This record gives sequence, structure tokens and C-alpha cells, in this order.
Amino acid sequence: MRVAATLARKGGDEFAKPGKLVEVRFVKGQSLSLTASRLLALMILTAGGDAWRDTSHKLRKADIRRGHKGNERIVDMLEELHRTLFAEDDTSWRGRKATKRFSLIESSWEEVEEGDKETGWIEWRFTPDARRLIQESQTYSVMNRQAVLGFRSAYALKLYEEGALRLHRRQPIWRVDILGLRAALGIDPDKYGDFAQLRRKVLTVAQSEIDQLAHYNLEWKEIRRGRAVAEIEFRFVPKDAPAQIQTVDELERHSAGRKARREGEVERIAAPVAATVRTKRTIAAPATPWEKFPEGSLRYGTAEGAFRDVALRYGGGWDMDLIADAYRQQMGDRLGSLRGAKLEKSWRGFCEAFLARRGRP
Repeated sequence: MRVAATLARKGGDEFAKPGKLVEVRFVKGQSLSLTASRLLALMILTAGGDAWRDTSHKLRKADIRRGHKGNERIVDMLEELHRTLFAEDDTSWRGRKATKRFSLIESSWEEVEEGDKETGWIEWRFTPDARRLIQESQTYSVMNRQAVLGFRSAYALKLYEEGALRLHRRQPIWRVDILGLRAALGIDPDKYGDFAQLRRKVLTVAQSEIDQLAHYNLEWKEIRRGRAVAEIEFRFVPKDAPAQIQTVDELERHSAGRKARREGEVERIAAPVAATVRTKRTIAAPATPWEKFPEGSLRYGTAEGAFRDVALRYGGGWDMDLIADAYRQQMGDRLGSLRGAKLEKSWRGFCEAFLARRGRP
């Protein structure tokens, strides 16, 4: 919750989701639709560091609709969140192993519209079980709001959460059997009974969306017992700096044509214009810490402070100037065209990738 509060104060697109909420499994036969999953993510983002408190939280309807004219879908999403059950291992009153079932939303209020639809709000309270999971979580996943809203597959969004939870561990791997995978993703028992269908309809689609929108790449392999696939091992690999830049560019673009761009069916014709704009910006004097990457050591001076903080937080203890020199060498001339959020995300992504490749010193 301290991380969630810090990200909320920062005011960017990143937010933290408690690890126990990521790992909680659906009750057999139930799952959340893509739109309901997005709404739950927005609720957690809005609640921020207060999500564990016994209080209500508020969110504008306009922040949920994303361009839709009416609020009918909001009602459907709220009711879906109310009736969807989750499960966790627990003990009974006799001390025996038991499965506990619960929902995440205790109550909600939707303002009745009277005229201006833009002014409508929703209000909700998390259940005691949800607040307990949030408070007990010792791990968390840091996710990007634009990425969450950009996914078109509910399975891809769920795998994205699982990857964000494990990305910065010493071994960023998730090994799970097929039953556990189906429970975690909320795959209906009657769907994709054949693994070839599961691979084609779920895993391949999720991998392509995550590779395009997430700050890491998804790799996976099948572990067989005999001829049958018994387990899947997922590996989450931080993107290098150029790939981070491409991801930031994609998240800033309109979602129309995203699938075609992912499949390589669209020509990128805007590069000359972008290059012209960037050339003009390089002439201007730096106005913020993220206007250009420092040329010298990161250890001294106030202008280098933001870059130094990122290296200390995400570089895993490696010498910050060693990371900076490797970053300059890899980026080359492209480094001069980066500004603002793109430069910040690129530098952070490189620090994470540097640690992932080399381990801790």
C-alpha cells in the first residue's frame, strides 16, 4: 500500500495491484469479462494506498466509459463484479483444509443520472476478505493503466498481471499445471478442452498482446508427461531500451489498427514528421530532468538526480555510471531524440533489463 500511495502521488499511469489479489483464483466455472477486469483495475488504481481501509471509494463514470455515450455497460460491469466469486485455500472451524469462497465488492452506489451524464459517479466498498488480502500482501505488481485498457483479451490481461507480479524476482518464472492455469485465468471448463485449442486461442493471443503493450516480453514452454502437456513454464523478460520506446509509442497511439500493427500489416509512414519535431526540440534548453540524458557521471549535480534515483531503485546495486555507459552505447544516436516520459521509461527499462541479464553484483 505504501507503493500504491507513492505511485498515486506521482500521478502517472503506473499503479500497484496487491499480489494476493493477482494470485487469487476464480471459482470453477466463473471468471471476469474483459470490461469487468478493467473496471476492477481502475477501482484498485483509484483506491490507491487506501484500498485496505474500511471506507468507500469513488470514481467518475466518464473515466470508465472511454468514449461510450451511455452508462449501461457500467451497470453490467458492477453487477458482474458483485456476483463473481473467488476462492482461496483456508481451514474450517475444525482445523481441516477447506476452500473459502468470497466476492471482492461488498456494496456499490451508482448515481442516478439527471441531465449531464459527465457528472455521474460510482461509489463502492471492498469486502472484508478483499481488504484482508490487500493488507496481507507482501508482493505487488506494478502495471500501466494504458496497457490495462489496451488489452482485447481477458486472458492476456490476467497473464499480464501475473507477469508484472513476478518480473522483478530473482527468477521471473511462473510454472503452473494446466488445471492451475485454467483456474488462474478463469477459463470455462467447457472451453478449449484440447490443449491445441488452448495454445491457439489463449496462449498465443496473450503472448502477442503482451509483447506489444507490456514493459516485458512473455516466453513460455510446454512441459510434457508422455504425450500430454502437464505444465506450462512462463518466463517474463524485461524489454531493452529500444523495445521500451516502441511500447511507449504504441500505448500513445490510437487503438484503431493496433492488431494490424502487431501483425506487421501496416506501414509506418509518420517517422519523417516525428524526426523533424524531435530535431527542433533538441535545440531547446532542458526544462526538466527528463529533457535529455546526462553526458557525464550520474553521481553529482541536481539535474542528474532523477536518473540517479532510477538507477538506485531498479539497477540492483550495480554502479550507476556503469549502467549509464552501457545505456549510452546501446542507444547511440537515438538517445538524443528521447524526451519526457519516453526517456524516463526507456532508462528505467534498461536498468531493469541490465539487472535481469547480469543478476546482482
